[in-house]
Amino acid sequence: MKRSITIAAAWLFLSACSTTPSVYAPAEDGRYGYSEQRLEDNRYRVSYSGNSATSREEVEDYLLYRASELTLQNGYDHFVITSRDTEPRTSYYGNGSPYAGWPPGYGFYGYGGSGFGWGLSTSTSRPVTRYRAYADIVLHRGEKPEGNDWAYDARDVMNQLGPRIVHQVEK
Repeated sequence: MKRSITIAAAWLFLSACSTTPSVYAPAEDGRYGYSEQRLEDNRYRVSYSGNSATSREEVEDYLLYRASELTLQNGYDHFVITSRDTEPRTSYYGNGSPYAGWPPGYGFYGYGGSGFGWGLSTSTSRPVTRYRAYADIVLHRGEKPEGNDWAYDARDVMNQLGPRIVHQVEK
């Protein structure tokens, strides 16, 4: 009985701990962070994957920041997004036993008899959503064209978003 209470308390404590949002860094081992793939000389596919504590807006900001950084690193001034999407990936994490409840009750569950018991519901689960944003971009030199809502000035984007970008701390 004490063990069951201890396990339940530990689970509640751990579930209350919050994860910190992912930081702006290259994705390692296919995990969280940014990545890009060169498609042509001036065309890239850029993506950013966040963890469960990274909001959709943060993921999209990090994507735009990386696209701007990539544009300037390659000697260009602005980029045009040709396609863009943000995908939510939701997983469900449950607690408890797949059987009569957790901790198990007393009785004859599964054998046609009756009994009594206590426990947490076995059907509880919590959704955990992670976002992944990607965009295909074309890099250009000179001023961005007026009236094109898909064109971004790389320096301006970095200046506007820079204060909100959380960079990885060097170890």
